Amino acid sequence: MSHRDDRDDGLARRARIASIVIAATMVLWMVAQWVGGQIGLEARFVFLFDLVALAGLFWALVVTWQVWRKRRGG
Repeated sequence: MSHRDDRDDGLARRARIASIVIAATMVLWMVAQWVGGQIGLEARFVFLFDLVALAGLFWALVVTWQVWRKRRGG
């Protein structure tokens, strides 16, 4: 395999991981919101779920941006 193929495989792997994180974050966030409503959690605790979801989505955004920059840079 050439160096370019290795780099493309690495970028594809990082993009795949970012997409899995996005999907899992959204599913877990929706479940956490539903469970919080069912058991009557206070809003301040449910807000922690929001912060964790935002952190996961921010991480995925940064990784996606890095992949985009590296692909664009050639």
